[in-house]
Amino acid sequence: MKIANIEAVSQKTKNTVWHEQHISKKQRSELKKQKPVLLWYTGLSGSGKSTIANAVDALLFKLGCHSYLLDGDNVRHGLNGDLGFSDEARVENIRRISEVAKLFLDAGLIVSTAFISPFSSDRALAKAKLEDGEFIEVFIDTPISICEQRDPKGLYKKARAGEIKDFTGVDSTYDVPEFPQVHVKTAEQSIEQCAVQIVNFLMKQGFVAKSPIG
Repeated sequence: MKIANIEAVSQKTKNTVWHEQHISKKQRSELKKQKPVLLWYTGLSGSGKSTIANAVDALLFKLGCHSYLLDGDNVRHGLNGDLGFSDEARVENIRRISEVAKLFLDAGLIVSTAFISPFSSDRALAKAKLEDGEFIEVFIDTPISICEQRDPKGLYKKARAGEIKDFTGVDSTYDVPEFPQVHVKTAEQSIEQCAVQIVNFLMKQGFVAKSPIG
C-alpha cells in the first residue's frame, strides 16, 4: 500500500489557494440552532462503537438535531477503499476522515466518527485540526474478553489463528484514552443507556439546546 508522496502533496498545496465562503460556520450553526461538534468514538473492534454511535445519531434525529455518522467500515468501502490495516495505513485512514469531519463541522453539523483509531497520536492530530472544544473523545470501554465473545465478524478468531495480521488488541497496539470527555462502559449499561449518557453530555455542554434526558 502506497501513501501519496509527501513532497508531491506539499507542492500541490503550494499551488492552491483557500477560498473563503460567503456563509460562515457560525451562520450555518445558528440556522440549525446547535453548535457543531465532533464525537470521536474510539474502542476495540467489537466494543460497540458503531452500534452506540448509531443509537446516538437516532436520538439526535428525534430531537431535531442535524447530525451525521461516519462509520469506519462504510468509509473503507469508498473514500478509504485503497487503504489496508498496517500502522501506516491506519494513520492515513484517520488523517483523511479527520479532514472530512472538519468539513462537516464547517457545515454546522454534529458529527460522529466510529473508528478504532488505536493510536493516541492520531487522535491528538484530529483534535488539533478543530477549534477548541469541538473535539469530544468518546471512549467505548469494553473488555477485550467481551469483544471476543461478541466477535460479530469473526475477526478475533481469525487474528488468533494468524489469518489476520496487525489486528488491534491482538498483535497491534491500542492506546487507551487517558482523559476521554465521555467514558462509556458497555459492560455495565445497555445501548440505550450509553446513548442517553452521550446525548446528555452534549446537552449539558450546550451543543444541543435541549434539557437532559431522564
